[in-house]
Amino acid sequence: MEKIIRVVTQIAYTPLTDLSKSELSFLHRSLIPFLCLSSSLYKLSLSLRHQLYHFGFFHKHRLPVPVISVGNLTWGGNGKTPMVEFLSHWLSNAGISPLILTRGYAGGDEARMLRRHLLNTSTKIGIGANRAATATQCFERFGYLDPCKSMCLEGLCSDKSIGLGSKSDKIGVVILDDGMQHWSLSRDLEIVMVNGVMPWGNTCLVPLGPLREPLSALQRADIAVVHHADLVSDQELKGIKATIRELKQTLPIFFTRLAPSCFFNVKDCDTKLPLRVMHNMVILCVSAIGSANAFVWAIEKVGPAYVDRMDFIDHYLLQKKDIEMILEKLRVLQKDYGTKPVVVVTEKDYDRDPLILNRLDPFEVLVLCSQLEIVPSVGNTEETFQKLLKQLLKISISIRGRP
Repeated sequence: MEKIIRVVTQIAYTPLTDLSKSELSFLHRSLIPFLCLSSSLYKLSLSLRHQLYHFGFFHKHRLPVPVISVGNLTWGGNGKTPMVEFLSHWLSNAGISPLILTRGYAGGDEARMLRRHLLNTSTKIGIGANRAATATQCFERFGYLDPCKSMCLEGLCSDKSIGLGSKSDKIGVVILDDGMQHWSLSRDLEIVMVNGVMPWGNTCLVPLGPLREPLSALQRADIAVVHHADLVSDQELKGIKATIRELKQTLPIFFTRLAPSCFFNVKDCDTKLPLRVMHNMVILCVSAIGSANAFVWAIEKVGPAYVDRMDFIDHYLLQKKDIEMILEKLRVLQKDYGTKPVVVVTEKDYDRDPLILNRLDPFEVLVLCSQLEIVPSVGNTEETFQKLLKQLLKISISIRGRP
């Protein structure tokens, strides 16, 4: 199955006009007609689903507090989870208790990482495929603030954070993780994340391409965020912006990056090692994430002597055979370079299954910690991003309060 997913991914990120010149085998190319048919059926189901919502056959549930959706148009590596964490810190620092609604996909590695990062904040996390039902349970447990009656947004964008617990611990805002295609829940603000390294692929719908919706869905967005903006050229960023502007001229566009901060050892997550520990080391990057290239490039930037890599499909759970394969790779590296290599993984990989990584003894395994940062661009900074969020939320609340 993993091999098939890799082949499908290669097809999805190869322009259709170049498929005949690609290195795909005849057997793999034989998948293309099936993928084309599946993509057409998927497009038909999307259209039908839109119509059912449009004519009221399917009901959209509106929550009693503002909902910020963080979503994307393509699969994997778009920075949704770092953005959810960024928003949660911003809200909780302003005295607003956010509720993150996540489906806990593929073992819930992202939810576990969020719990760890947001442990000392007022953030609540609700896990379940039925987001509306999960939200209702959380509202019953923690309570919520009526946005039309409270002043919960006043602390946002202030010069000083209000601090944890200075306002009600009741839920003030919901953050809908991976919410763009979750149409059954109404949202007040739609943030669309775009992978700057691999933005649109071959522009086809899944499974022929990486798009979960046509690019025209960007017209529903309130804010577009191009992630991994530090890893692509200015010319490429201009091209992404131009594509977005063709679909929605007035859509605000921001750039973000994942800024590496430190490492910790898998045997003690409380350790904090500076980035310079990588200097002149031989590194093996092991990851099962949506944008493995971005992870490897980040490691290369901190100054190791040599970087090798082993990539698995997104959300993949390492098995015993995989550990044996990784160990064999490490032994080869040690023999070739005369020094013991170090394994580096992402936090998502660590949170997916921290115990299995301990089986890589006697080799050291470090986890890279990173934080989302707004990359300043043409007047768009972290401050203007926060001000825009506050402005859009206030407009939405004012509409809610109209008779």
